[in-house]
Amino acid sequence: MAKIEEKNILKILGNEVLPGTSTTINFNIAKLYTSTKVEIPVIIERSKEPGPTLLITAGIHGDEINGVEVVRQIIAKKINKPAKGSVICIPVLNVFGFLNMDRFFPDGRDLNRVFPGTKNGSLASRFAYQFINEILPVADFCLDFHTGGASRFNAPHIRVDPKNKRLVELAKVFNAPFTLLSKNLEGSYRATCSKKGKDILLFEGGKSQSSSKEIAIGGVHGTMRILNHLEMLDKDFILPVPDSNSLLVKKSIWMRAKYSGLLHIKIPISKHVEKGEILATITDPYGKMRHVVKASNEGYVINVNEAPIVYKGDAIFRITKEIVNE
Repeated sequence: MAKIEEKNILKILGNEVLPGTSTTINFNIAKLYTSTKVEIPVIIERSKEPGPTLLITAGIHGDEINGVEVVRQIIAKKINKPAKGSVICIPVLNVFGFLNMDRFFPDGRDLNRVFPGTKNGSLASRFAYQFINEILPVADFCLDFHTGGASRFNAPHIRVDPKNKRLVELAKVFNAPFTLLSKNLEGSYRATCSKKGKDILLFEGGKSQSSSKEIAIGGVHGTMRILNHLEMLDKDFILPVPDSNSLLVKKSIWMRAKYSGLLHIKIPISKHVEKGEILATITDPYGKMRHVVKASNEGYVINVNEAPIVYKGDAIFRITKEIVNE
């Protein structure tokens, strides 16, 4: 973990936040065509006791509601009021996309591919630059919440760079059902944090434009375990005990549709399947064709395409291939 310095005064976005205070600072990022300001609430809770600063974000992709719900619950349940140190919550980073239920920024760019951004670039790039230079520097540890894109439903999991053994251990503390070892993507928030020496856990769960109670609870409980590990969780909270330990996934494979047609899923997300087990059927609309989709290998199903219609070549299932700690 990055070195934690005891701070008496937290300086963020030109504001000084004193210990033992609660405040919301509006991050002014742009204006609409109507000249109306677009502002992102940055919600800060500080203990009187010095300690680390935890930055919790969601909504980098505006249509990923599950992550927003996780951070909302953390705030609503006052889990973000730390026993020591500071907690900064930003439930919606991409307000533009959130308003339109769109993954992207108005300039058509994926915010999670333009970090660390540039001062004079596109709108998304300028926002990334401001965030990285004006908010991220105060953080000692980061949690970022996402969901599966489009109609793909992700089993709840943490993604970490396999080279960072410290983060692999912290992922065990969060204890999502699965921990995926995956390289940082260039231009992503996660990759930028890594380059700047900031520890970050990326949580994935559910699908876009959808809200899952189970996914949200998993994200909240994992955050509580991280806060407890950092000695920041208020003693009044009861630490949730997980049913099992996170499975460390070293390798997984995608199964793709061999035919176009109507997709009928037969198994639930996270199910352990055997090679050859029936996962779905693909039919045509006219009752003439029925193709049975069978598991290509033994493993856990960690992603399911819930689209009712698929084309040949579309990714429909992701199955674990190699689990390290099983």
